[in-house]
This record gives sequence, structure tokens and C-alpha cells, in this order.
Amino acid sequence: MEPDSLQTEVILTHPRESLGRVQLDWTPQPGNYLDFEGKTYAVLERRHRYQLKAGRYRLHNIAIYVQSAKRPSEKSLVEGRWVIGDATCCYNAHSEIIRCAVNPDGPCESCRFYEKLGAI
Repeated sequence: MEPDSLQTEVILTHPRESLGRVQLDWTPQPGNYLDFEGKTYAVLERRHRYQLKAGRYRLHNIAIYVQSAKRPSEKSLVEGRWVIGDATCCYNAHSEIIRCAVNPDGPCESCRFYEKLGAI
């Protein structure tokens, strides 16, 4: 099995259940989105599982823990990573998973709570 196409188990976090397995040609990171069996999920956590063979541990498969989600329409690049929403707002969480506390569903564009970073 090639390291760039390892078997990945997709596990829903709540209620906890295995959704199945998939061969991925990319490494899912927390904050990434995955389309699986017609639905979109946000990756929350990734765990590696190893197997001992011939006295050496080898990566056997990957488990990703996901939750159902919509792909965000607004993203900002902050320090080399994409975050949800307008990162110039002081309420933005600078997170790949949640936009902010005051308007988590967005959109940022017409949010009445928007305050430019450093304006407080």
C-alpha cells in the first residue's frame, strides 16, 4: 500500500459511528473539508494507527473524526493557513472550524457586530 493512498476510516463524532473507509490521495488535516457519500464533513481530528511488522512499526491506516458541515463561503489567509470568515474583525476566532462567537453562522459581510481589529 502506497503511503500517499492509505486506507482512511471516517468516524462521525456525534453520535459516534464509523461512516466507512476511503482511499485518500491527500492527508486530511483538522479544518479541512471532506465530501463523503454525498455529504460534506469538517475534519476535527486525525489519528494514525500503526502495525508492528518484522520488528518495525509501519503506518497502517488513518482515522479521521468528522462532523457534518457546510463549506464556508468566506475564508481568510492568516499566517499561512485558511480560517473561516473575515480575519480583520476583532471577533474572528482565527479558526478553521468556527468563525466567531457573536455570529458563528455568518456571513461576515453584513454582520452588525463587525469591528476592525485594533479598533477597540
